[in-house]
Order: sequence, then C-alpha cells, then structure tokens
Amino acid sequence: TNCLIQANVDIGSNVIMGPDIKVYSRNHKFNSIDTPIQAQGKNYYRTTIGNDIWIGANVLILAGVNVGDHSIVAAGSIVTKDVPQYAIVGGNPARVLKFRND
Repeated sequence: TNCLIQANVDIGSNVIMGPDIKVYSRNHKFNSIDTPIQAQGKNYYRTTIGNDIWIGANVLILAGVNVGDHSIVAAGSIVTKDVPQYAIVGGNPARVLKFRND
C-alpha cells in the first residue's frame, strides 16, 4: 500500500481506504507568467473526508474537496469537487452515480 495524505486533511471515523490513495490539500500558484511556477509558492486548503466512507483503490482527492458522510468513492476515481452525503461517485472527474439512501 502506498498512500499519500497531505497535511490539513481531516478524516472522520469508520473510513476504509483501498491501496494507493492520494489526498491533497495544496496546489502550486501559477498566476504570474514572469515568475517560474516553482517560485510562486502554494495555496493551502482544508480537505475533509467525513464519517462512514469507503474509498476504493487508486483514488485521487484534490485539495479543498469535502467528501460527505456515508459516501462511496469508486476505485480509480479523481474527485475534483465536493461529494454529497450518501453519494456513490466514480469516474474522471468523479460524478454522482447514485445515492445509497434512495
């Protein structure tokens, strides 16, 4: 298992994760075309993974995303925006496939 979880990531209780998960909380700044990207610093965000969540293998969760309680993230997904509670999401970018409570 090779997981990468950056600082400023909150993880709730009863969360299960497959192997090779990446959860980010920062991105490079790139606003200036006169300054190398490497020298522009980073933006920091809070990324939140709620309670009672299953995250499949090889998932990437981008900085600032909130994964709602009781949700499932399908293997191989790239999560670019917030996941509602009880949602089952998948794909690239991840989208709601259905809800567990429907």
